[in-house]
Amino acid sequence: MLNQIAFDRRPDELILDPYRAKGFSALRQPDFLWRPIEHTHIVGFSASEHGEINEKLDKFLAFTTRNKRFNKAIEFNTFPVLLQDAWFKKSFVTVNEKCLISGAAGFRLLNKYCTKDRKFDAGLDKVLVDYFLRCQDHAAERNLPLHESPIPKDTPFAVECRNTFNYFHFVTESLCQLCLVEEAGLTGPVYLHYPNNNEKLRPFAMNFIQALFPELADRVVFQRSPVHHSSVVTPYNFSSSFYQMPAAEVGLMDLYAPNDVYWEARRATRSSQALLMNNSLDSSLVKLRARALRAIEGKDFSHLPRRFWVGRDGDQSRTRAMKGEAALLEMLKLFDFEFVAFERLTPLEQIAIMANAEMMISYHGAGFTNMLFANPQSFVVEIGTLQTALFRWGDFWRLANVAQCRYVSFFADFNAKDPLKEPAFREDGIVPVSLSDTGLAQVMSFVVGVLGHVPKFNRAEEVQRLGEQLMSVGAHDRARLVFAAHDGMEQGHVGLSLAVADCHAHFHSHFDQLSALHSAYRADPSSWIVLTRIIWCARTINHTDTLRAALLALQDGFPERFAIFAKGRPWVQRHIAEEIQSVAS
Repeated sequence: MLNQIAFDRRPDELILDPYRAKGFSALRQPDFLWRPIEHTHIVGFSASEHGEINEKLDKFLAFTTRNKRFNKAIEFNTFPVLLQDAWFKKSFVTVNEKCLISGAAGFRLLNKYCTKDRKFDAGLDKVLVDYFLRCQDHAAERNLPLHESPIPKDTPFAVECRNTFNYFHFVTESLCQLCLVEEAGLTGPVYLHYPNNNEKLRPFAMNFIQALFPELADRVVFQRSPVHHSSVVTPYNFSSSFYQMPAAEVGLMDLYAPNDVYWEARRATRSSQALLMNNSLDSSLVKLRARALRAIEGKDFSHLPRRFWVGRDGDQSRTRAMKGEAALLEMLKLFDFEFVAFERLTPLEQIAIMANAEMMISYHGAGFTNMLFANPQSFVVEIGTLQTALFRWGDFWRLANVAQCRYVSFFADFNAKDPLKEPAFREDGIVPVSLSDTGLAQVMSFVVGVLGHVPKFNRAEEVQRLGEQLMSVGAHDRARLVFAAHDGMEQGHVGLSLAVADCHAHFHSHFDQLSALHSAYRADPSSWIVLTRIIWCARTINHTDTLRAALLALQDGFPERFAIFAKGRPWVQRHIAEEIQSVAS
């Protein structure tokens, strides 16, 4: 069966090791294998009208931020390699019957491998972990095997495609790899091998190639797998084969990964692989973005809006209507938003509208692929559900990190008969969104707050929520406007007082910060955390009376916490002694 891969083999029989495999060689040593880059603002907010759904969402969002977010995003280098005796089977590539695990296709192959029955007894995680540990030990140095002589210029270049009809997968996994053709110096045919039927080819694929790679358009050949190449150049990316790198290289990732049970250092567990996938990006995406922005330079796109809601053209896409879309669009139009369907725009218009966007809003879908082209100052706002939070949110992180835009998700309700029932992904697919009046109010409060307008609230909780949302995306100046418009409402409310204190701290307004912290302490004198914040703030501005009073309050009210706080800080006991002496005299 030429188009089949035998997944019932041991990892060393199935998976190609780039450091030791025959028929695999790099055209050059990559200047880096991976490197850290800054994480952009990626935040999610619960926006359901049901308390139990919001509770699940809030727990998930807090857990993800704490346990599944690297402190840096990781850029993996994609570089051209030469394969000998290669088969493109479905959406995978094999050399001597061993599969490349490269990029997104590699993650899919590992996931598929994990779902197959095994003929051996050891637990699957242990089998894979042991295999990758052996790879790390065998890879004594980071240099890959090089092809020793120049290759013919007409050597074919080939990319495996997951399919040719899904915009997200085509752009982020296949189109971006065409950036390597020129880099490899090749003049021969460029193959895109895909597993789906011919009738599922979509015009957008060729349209984007013609717009962004006009020099390749006449050389591109769409060809269904299986296909054999005796000699072919293909892109290779280490994101999914990271654990095949030398042990020292793998160990360096601990500097950026969360210190948690879900990240197991050199051990290639499924949870570690999943964390790496969500926090990494392909250097080819960086190159595609740069090429796309060059393609629109000097062209007039003034007819395109800068604030827009993205809907769908039912003739060209799978419709997944959002309940509440009309009400949201009506309110957005009051703030100069326009309706846009990406399917009605040319490729260059799709790039330009994102490159010049102030804010894009839409419900969850493949249109967020265009976040790749967004400018760093733009806000890209997604409306999803608990389902998309759990299973799809991380898909777009890489695009936000490439663009360095602000990616904001509101997770609302299911547009289903029973909105409290969690759908089964395999049976129900992606369930459409329902945006209730409650969710609508939250989304619009955020939108107008970002745009510099200040909603009028009657409850401190609402002021706190919007202020914290704005600060979480770096819009502290907007949050300050919201807090100032509701001055005094923080009195007696711990949460709002602390949010106001955080905002003042950002602007180094430490006296105002201290005042807000005092407000929080008056509202809840039982909080030792607020006391410690008062201590640090008072010490920053050398407010000795407040510092000593707070230290004494911590010592009297929370002796165990005081002992922990005072340990290794001799200035604490000195201030306590001086305060006692002052009172005695």
